[in-house]
This record gives sequence, structure tokens and C-alpha cells, in this order.
Amino acid sequence: MAEKIENIGKRDVAWSYACTIFTIGAGVILLPFILNQMSAETVGIWNIFQTITALVMLLDFGFRPSFARNISYIFAGVKHLQVNGVANVAEHEADVDYSLLRGTLLAMQKFYRWLAVAMFVVLATGGSLYFYYILQKYTGDRQDAMIAWVLLIAINCYNLYTLYYDALLLGKGYVKQNQQITILGQIVYLGIAIALIYSGFGLTAIVSAQLISTIIRRVLAYRVFFSKELKENLSQAQPQDAQQIFRTIAPNAVKVGMTYLGGFLVNKSALLFGSAFLSLEQIECYGITLQVMDVLARCGTVVYQTFIPKLAQFRAEKDLQQLKRYYQYAIFSNLAIYLLGGIVWILAGDWALTIIKSETTFVPIAMLATMLIISLLEHNHSISAGFIMADNKIPFFIPSLVSGAATVLLLWLFLSPLHWGLWGMILAPGIAQLAYQNWKWPSVVIKELYATK
Repeated sequence: MAEKIENIGKRDVAWSYACTIFTIGAGVILLPFILNQMSAETVGIWNIFQTITALVMLLDFGFRPSFARNISYIFAGVKHLQVNGVANVAEHEADVDYSLLRGTLLAMQKFYRWLAVAMFVVLATGGSLYFYYILQKYTGDRQDAMIAWVLLIAINCYNLYTLYYDALLLGKGYVKQNQQITILGQIVYLGIAIALIYSGFGLTAIVSAQLISTIIRRVLAYRVFFSKELKENLSQAQPQDAQQIFRTIAPNAVKVGMTYLGGFLVNKSALLFGSAFLSLEQIECYGITLQVMDVLARCGTVVYQTFIPKLAQFRAEKDLQQLKRYYQYAIFSNLAIYLLGGIVWILAGDWALTIIKSETTFVPIAMLATMLIISLLEHNHSISAGFIMADNKIPFFIPSLVSGAATVLLLWLFLSPLHWGLWGMILAPGIAQLAYQNWKWPSVVIKELYATK
């Protein structure tokens, strides 16, 4: 039986929603245990650990989705990868080229191996010096903190080296299995972390739980992807030139990374600028609103994220009808989530905060409604950009960087000379994106999919 991209349906979408909700909920569940058993100083160090982990993941710089997309092309039947666009696949040529697949696997492994080595050097030297400096002000158990730091280096390097497993699962269409593995990993993490925290292990408890959870997830991912049939086919294939394959994939991967950088400036720079001009109460109010908005956005794009492997397949097969179908599905599901979630939030958001006795409030309703519209437009054009990217084309990396730079400039203008306060933080990214990206990429997709031929 020939290897193909797995069928993706409603169960995969349901598991994606479940994984999103559970991942968000896991942090909420663990937080009270951390706060109850650890000092404010220790929690502060834990926050530093989380920040370092987030920065490490940024080093991927767009390679993981690019690798996943090309894995999908291979399982769709392409015989060679291209720097730009996707090679055509005829029906009789749809079998997997295992030589190409093996060469691509080698390229992924080599890339992440060198990335992990580089990260180890950085964390073991500069990172350790930074952490030693932090520890000079720490009055808690320094030995526990140092052990936790060593484990953190191990986790980040191992996770970075095996990051291509995620690309393999998603590229093959194992969406449901990937979400199930993630949920199981979170359950293991929570169970071990809570048990060790109450056993008095401090920071080591959380980091050890992370390490064990990560290893379990990677082992399961390996077993899911590398079936007996696949391993036999790969062992019999002569790998294509891994370096050449990497040189083919790298240009668009870097473009994706530049797009992510632009997106970071658009979506995250407001908090950095705002903290210099506004009160902590205003920043806290904006921050908690943004956190809930991020949850809503993640739920809105679940459908699109779930079907990414199939989009790559349809691009390889030049199946515009299926692309049109899934585009409608993704756009309307995103709209429905925002409409339903936004209405509930506006009507009951502040009430919910009073129930949990929070001292922080959301931004006023007019601001909240504006943020909802801006976020909806942002993720609407992001979905459209994803449909373009499925064709191995990245025309939006320069506009993304320009939008990021424009956001920073507008933030300075609105917050410093004009003193618009929270309105300035909200409107700056919205105006920057509305000027071009909000309408450009949806129009490109609509023109391609719906224009009369």
C-alpha cells in the first residue's frame, strides 16, 4: 500500500480544538500549585525560564512550517522540490519518491543538529553567566536553581534537535495523532510537576516534568511517523543530496522567518512601547485583554491549522475546487468564532472577572470592540497568506516587515507626541495592517480561486 497524506476530517478538527483548550488550560491548572508552594522570587526565575524557552523556539525562524510543507509535497507525489512554486503531479506519478524523502529527512536532521549545538554553546556560556548574575540577588535554594538551569539547557537543546518530528507529523497529515500526543504530554507534565512540587523539589520539579514530557512526546511521534512499511522503503532508497535539498528549502524558510519577525513587531511591540508611556494599571488592563484575544485567535484559526497538510497536497495536484472549499471553511469558521466569542466577551467579560475577584479589568467596550475587529482582520489575512504559502510562494515577507516597522513608528507617534494612551496602542497595529496586508492577501486568494477562467 502506497504512503499518502492522511485523510483529515472533523475528528482532526475536534482534536485540534481539544488540544488548544487543554494546552491553555494546563497553564491555568498548574499556576495555583506554583504560587502556593513557591516564593515570589522563585516564580520570577520560572518566568525567566519561560522567556528563554520562547526565545529559543524563535531560532527555528520559519524552517519547521517550511519543512512540513515540503514533506506534504513529497507525500503528494512530487519528484523534486522547488525554491518557488510546486512541481506538478500527474495521477500516475503520485507515488512517494523515497529517495527525495530520505534526503529531506537528512537535511532536516543536519539543520536541527547544528542549531541545537549552537544553542548549547550560547546557553552554556552566555546564558550561564546571565543566570549566575541573576542568582546573586536570589535568596532561595541556589543549588535547586542551578540544577534546574542545567536541566533547562538539556530540554531546550533536545527539543530543538527533535523539532523536525513536528514537521514530519504535520507534513504527513497526522494531525489527530499529533494533538493526542500533545495532550498526553501535557497530562504527564502536569502530573509529574504537581507531584514533585509538593515533594519539595522547587524549580527542579517543573523542569524535570518538562524534560520527561518532551521525551515521551518525541518517542511517540517517532513511533507514529516511522511505520514498519516506511522504514523499509526508506532503507532501500538512496538519499538525494541533502545539502541541495536544504538550499532549495532555505530561501522560503528564511522569508517565513522574516514574516514572523514582522508579525512579532505588529502584535507584540505595543506592550514594549506602552510600558514606557502608560501606567502599570493601563498596561495590565491591556495585557489581560490581549491574552484573552490571543486565545480567541487560536480558536479561530484551528480549522485552517488543521488542514495545512491537505492544502499543500491540493496545491501539488492543482485542485482549485478543493482549495476553494477549504478556504471558505477556514474563513467562515474564523468569523463565527470571533462573532460568538466577541459577543459573549462584551456582554459577560467584566462580570466573569468579578466572579473570580480579579482586581484587573478588560479595556472599555469601545476599545474591546475595536480590538476584536482588528484581530479578526489580522487573522483573516493570515489565513489567506497561508493559502498562498501552500503554493510555496512567500510574497508577503517584505510587506510584513514594512508593517512591523510602520507599527513601531505609529506607536511612537500616538504615544509620545499625540498622547493617545491605550487608543494609540490599539490603533497603531490596526492602521499599519489595514493600509495593505488586511486586504491585499485575501484579494489575491479570491482572485485566484474565484476568477472566471
